[in-house]
Amino acid sequence: MDCFTPAIAITGSAAITAAGNGIKPALEALISDTNCLKPIPEDLSAGTTGHCWGKADQFKATDFIPPLKARKLDRASQFAVATVGMALADAGLVKGAFPSDRIGIALGSGFGGIANASEFLSGYYQAGVSGLSPMLFPNTVANAAASNASIEYGLQGPNITFIQRFCSAESAILAACRFLEEGRADVMLAGGVDELTPQMIRGFAVTGQLHRFAAGFGEGCGILVLERAEHARKRGAAIAAQLTAINTVGFLLPGAEQQGINQLLQAQKSCDQLFFTGPEPAVQPLLGTVEAATIRYPGRIIGSSLAMGGVALGLLTASLRPGEQGLQLAASPEGPYYAISVFGGDPA
Repeated sequence: MDCFTPAIAITGSAAITAAGNGIKPALEALISDTNCLKPIPEDLSAGTTGHCWGKADQFKATDFIPPLKARKLDRASQFAVATVGMALADAGLVKGAFPSDRIGIALGSGFGGIANASEFLSGYYQAGVSGLSPMLFPNTVANAAASNASIEYGLQGPNITFIQRFCSAESAILAACRFLEEGRADVMLAGGVDELTPQMIRGFAVTGQLHRFAAGFGEGCGILVLERAEHARKRGAAIAAQLTAINTVGFLLPGAEQQGINQLLQAQKSCDQLFFTGPEPAVQPLLGTVEAATIRYPGRIIGSSLAMGGVALGLLTASLRPGEQGLQLAASPEGPYYAISVFGGDPA
């Protein structure tokens, strides 16, 4: 368990989701229970019906990125560059006004760059080596989104990408907090990004995943600006909330599940607001152990993804009143499991 003393401050956040661009439209949809998912075309879902997806249809890359530059980026990188820019603005951080080697980025991603990877490999299968496109190759890897965002905004501190099933963003957030604790950075951008393509849906359908973990899949990006609380106060930043602890367990052993759950939730077993990510069956055993006034699952409204945690934590932060306790739970069916404790406002 990581308990942060002093706490890690959240001084900015932003998101791109099926609800629109920014935290506000997603939070409004969540509170009003407005479903932003749309039916998946039957030709993509192997003829099965009743499936939905959360496409970020309101996102237009050129609203945030010059057209020539946007053309060079894969969709996940476009999401990340746009969302990081919004988050930095929300935190009052202007490019060039901070030491570039003291600000970094940690992102979680499940399928980042998959569309470009598919196109790149298709060129090889169709025409051999001569069919490979050098322009596509840099965006075929999952860490392209974090790298492109760091290039765009001069983030020369720690740069890392996690792929860890439905807890990818939570793993990135934990790493970002550790970088801050260790003094390797003063500010970290942290969260998750994923894209959703027709080819992915066809793959889910063929493998039977549309009936299991891929139901209601979504896309987008959620970014938090994290810094040590004393650093945030020193620069006069508004502290929206504070991360007080992050607890994680790798696996719930058969026959000893409750022991693992108790270890996971040792820091907090009650809260004012609880948000969770990951497949509902995987999270359900955790929910029965926590007393919460409000429980919300953003995935039902805007779609779930392997890197949903950044969006969910941004929404939780925005929904907390000063002094309220928040808790974010995340689970993958085979582990890991995360519990992130959040305190609304700045007690100082």
